[in-house]
Formats: sequence, structure tokens, C-alpha cells
Amino acid sequence: MTTVVKKIKISGVGIHSGLPVDMIVKPSKKPGIFFKRTDIKDSDLIPATFDNVGETLMRNTTIGNPKGAHVQTIEHLMAALFLAGIDSAIIEINGKETPILDGSAFEFYKLFSGAVDGKSCMKKIIVKKPVVVTRNDLAKQMPFWKRIKTVVLNHTIGRHGNGYVKLLPNDNGLKVDATLVYPDKIIGTQSFSCSLDGTKTSVKKFVDNIAKSRTFGKYAEWEWLKKHGMGRGANENNVIALNEKGDGTINKLHYKDEFVRHKIIDAVGDMFTSGGFIYGWLQSYKGSHALNNLILRKLFSDKSNYEIIEPKGEKK
Repeated sequence: MTTVVKKIKISGVGIHSGLPVDMIVKPSKKPGIFFKRTDIKDSDLIPATFDNVGETLMRNTTIGNPKGAHVQTIEHLMAALFLAGIDSAIIEINGKETPILDGSAFEFYKLFSGAVDGKSCMKKIIVKKPVVVTRNDLAKQMPFWKRIKTVVLNHTIGRHGNGYVKLLPNDNGLKVDATLVYPDKIIGTQSFSCSLDGTKTSVKKFVDNIAKSRTFGKYAEWEWLKKHGMGRGANENNVIALNEKGDGTINKLHYKDEFVRHKIIDAVGDMFTSGGFIYGWLQSYKGSHALNNLILRKLFSDKSNYEIIEPKGEKK
């Protein structure tokens, strides 16, 4: 278990809410990442775990009760905590959504990387058998109204059909292969891979090649998103904005395939809601936060799918 050695204050706006928000990441003696809504009286701690994910429809991962105490858009923050080796912290937040900062995991990571005392010793979650989920699986477990809402949203952004996420055994840490398929010419089909094996070298490679990749969206759909409670805090500094034709961007790309690299940030952040370091090979084709959450639920639904190895000296 590794926590931060000092309080870290982070301020900004939520990308969907557009509201200012302050967070304080505090040291903890308790295993796990927990949020606490300081703007809600007597709010309980909200575990940042896959089985506490309440919503993924707004292109993000939301933990807690969407109608009560919850926190939206935790995935970039979770990815940064994982990269820094932090698996124990209490995060006080005075709003419903984490600050978007630059739209990537990089700014979060810069704050966390120098705030850890000693070597990280995270528990390992070993994937023992292949696990697969598809968009059809996702649709089957949705209420009818939510299924319709998802279909409408996917039609609006031009995403269809046959996406899936697989988790396969891998002895050398977490490997992620992601493929993104969009109708927009500037994106098209993009693939990227990374491996995180717990070494500083693999973290540095991730930080240098992936961590700065920003979230993205179509400028043409921005007004529609705002009317539906999304994208109100988006701007040219925290989002890659596709132009009207979808054949270019309004702002400059860090990488030609920055879109799929950002999806890897999302996947790593979502995998960390497992509560540990997943030793597995994640294959994502047209993946999403919803599929990432569903694969974890399926993994942990059968004890023969996984094995947990606790750090030496720590009890289960």
C-alpha cells in the first residue's frame, strides 16, 4: 500500500459541468482510493471501485449514486494515480466532477510523481483465464430507456456496432492494445499499444508517449452536448476539437494518433478501479468506459478468473 506524503490541492473546472471545483488529495492509512464530497453534509466516503461505478453514459466514469453523492470523470485522475504507484488516498472534492486540467493524465501525474515516499507496493490481480465482453453484452444488461439513449448518442457521434474488450493472461504486468474506429477522416482507424510492468522505465515511456494525450470531440456537436449536460467546461486547451468536416482539428495535435492514445489513458484509469495492478493483456476494439467496467465485473464474477497477490507484509 502506498499513499501520498503530503496534501495535494488541485483546482480547475469540470469538463462536463463547466463548474469550478477544488480537490485535496490526502494521505490515508486505508487501502484504496476514496472520494469525499465536502459540499454534501455528512457525505460518506465514495470508493473508486468498479463495483461502485454508477454511470458511464456521459463518456466518462462516474462513481457513487448518480442521484446522490457521486463523482464524475475520475478516469484521468485514476490513471495518474496508478502511474505514480498510489493505491491509498482520500480525495476531498467540493463538487460533482474532477477538474479536467489539460484534458489528459499528464498534469495530474506531475503533481503525484514527486509525492510518494518510497517504492510502490501495489497488490497484483492476476488474470487467469480469458474474459470477453461485447457491445451486445452491454446492451443486454441496460434498462430499455438507457439502451435507447445510448443508441441515440452513438448515432450522433457516428459510432456503431461491434466493439469489444478482452482480458487475457499476461505474466508481465498490464499490456493494452487499443483500436479506435471513427467515421471522421482525421481519426479513421487508429491502433496503439503499451505495456506497464511496474518499472520506472515503463512508466516513463507511458508518460513520454501517452500521458499528454487529450480527450476529444466534434466541434459540430458541442451545442448538442451542452444542452444535454456535457462539454460545458470544454475549451481549446483541454479538448481536441474536430472541425466541421471531420477531416482536421481546430487546435494542434500532440501526436497524429493522439485520439487512440487518449483511449489508453481511459483504459488504464478504468482498470485501476479494480483496486490493484491488473496483470493481464487488455485488448480493446471500439472500447468504451462502459465496456471497461463490464469486463471488470465479469472478471471478478468468477474467482477462477483471477488470483490476488498481496504485497509482502500486508494481509488480505
